[in-house]
Amino acid sequence: MSFKAFSNFMHNKWIWVGCLVLLAYLSPYVIYGEDVHIRVHDNMDSNVVWYKLLAESGSIFTLTDVALPYTIDGLPRSTLPSAFDAALWLYVLFEPITAYTISQGLMRFAAFFGMYLLLTRFVVKKETTPWITVGVSLAFAMLPYWPSGVLSIAGIPLALYVFLTIRKYRTKAPKHAWILLCLIPFFANFVLSYVFFLAIIGLLWLIDWIRTKNWNGAFFASIAIMTSIFVMKNYLLITSMFFDDSFTSHREELALSGNSFERSYELSWENFLYGHTHDEAVQAYIIIPVILLAVLLALFKNRQPKWLFSLFLINLALSFWYAFWYWEGWEPLKENISVLNTFNFARIHFMDPPIWYIAFALALLLFWQWRRLGKVLVVALILGQCLLLFGQAEEFKYREANTPTFKEFYSEELFSSIQNYIGEDPSDYRVVSIGLHPTIAQFNGFYTLDTYNNSFPLQYKHAFREVIAGELDKSPNLEHYFDTWGGRLYMYVAEHGKNYMYTKDRNEPIEELAIDTDALKELGGDYILSAVPIENADDIGLDLEETFTDPDSPWEIHLYSVL
Repeated sequence: MSFKAFSNFMHNKWIWVGCLVLLAYLSPYVIYGEDVHIRVHDNMDSNVVWYKLLAESGSIFTLTDVALPYTIDGLPRSTLPSAFDAALWLYVLFEPITAYTISQGLMRFAAFFGMYLLLTRFVVKKETTPWITVGVSLAFAMLPYWPSGVLSIAGIPLALYVFLTIRKYRTKAPKHAWILLCLIPFFANFVLSYVFFLAIIGLLWLIDWIRTKNWNGAFFASIAIMTSIFVMKNYLLITSMFFDDSFTSHREELALSGNSFERSYELSWENFLYGHTHDEAVQAYIIIPVILLAVLLALFKNRQPKWLFSLFLINLALSFWYAFWYWEGWEPLKENISVLNTFNFARIHFMDPPIWYIAFALALLLFWQWRRLGKVLVVALILGQCLLLFGQAEEFKYREANTPTFKEFYSEELFSSIQNYIGEDPSDYRVVSIGLHPTIAQFNGFYTLDTYNNSFPLQYKHAFREVIAGELDKSPNLEHYFDTWGGRLYMYVAEHGKNYMYTKDRNEPIEELAIDTDALKELGGDYILSAVPIENADDIGLDLEETFTDPDSPWEIHLYSVL
């Protein structure tokens, strides 16, 4: 892209309007700082803390799979983000909430400009109304993405634009395409989404080669370059998987194919309409009806909406593939081929959001060409979808859900007072948490025996299970959840189920806690940080040391020592 072209691009007033809306969307992070409401699930309860602790660990770069002592007495380094993960370096350079804010900004603007470039260069004509090109791009940029994914989903349109540009122009492709090609992997997750994306792009190259008998070396090289960068970025994970047998991951015992045929069928339609918690496209209320109406309109006018209908069917197929990956009928095959258990092939459904919004743009284009009423309808639909998504910004969504703010969730002053009371170096004792996420203690410098991670030694999972076996016996649902997945090594309580946040306003006591404190002591446990009182503490070998509260914290922590 020449300087003149870039200048013209940036002087487009609609682009600036889109940028201003995005800045307004992102403004709560700046206005509220640590008092902002953000997502807890798979975010504050995990990734934020993983990045923070790794940034402070002194083990960002290592050629061997060293053990990090802050949790489970030795979490393998390979189970955490790579040293070449750009998001990690934000946590090295900035405080966690600042790093999080910058990451959100990068994700939103990459999604906006990536979708705009893809639409205007390869999907619709450049002269198409900006209500469609900018409007759809803005809506895509405001999706409720999984925050720690950065460009894992939000960056797919940008990556597709890059590959299609190189495919078209070959060695004459603009320099910015090659620069973006090399930068995207540092902000994206290979295992989560790009392994599937690159497989699709590779298939496209192969089809081109078979169809035209033309090698297109530049296109092939671009695929090889991005794949190589991802391999380099994930060097420690790859070496630990294939060349290091120092530990067996708990993922070897995953058993995720437990759904009946009926449940899998229901889940297919649920995902098609509402998506997965990590890849919500908010498509049910406006996008799907618009696509269906556009298809009918095209057929009425004797047109063949081939691409529109194909994209619609592709997402339907991806939803069924996702849901039926957990069908019990797969179990015999998964028992004999371990990779089908340890690697989640259902994650190809992370391609859904870009597909929905490309199809949305094509559908709106059909309406735009249908007299003046069609144009009015397009404007209304774009505004409706953008307003719907703006209202789902984290601050609005989670404030309404009444979840803790960033500052409240981690409650640093409260946990500092607990450390001061114990009076020992945190590395000299181990704690577990009940009624709150263990990453809260980890964030505040405690060394924990419980955790939430994507992978950890299977042997440790078995040892930890002995501690909570009594509670698992009381709850078949929790037992199944722990034994077939177990990514959350939590101090499960049958009375609590999967609720892990008990505040001082909701702290009904546990009447009969059935944990094995001898097994906990053998594992190294010294203290329990409980968000609720334990009525039978004396009977199971626990001693209530002190209860801690703070006016600015939602938690009331009961500190029990393990006798």
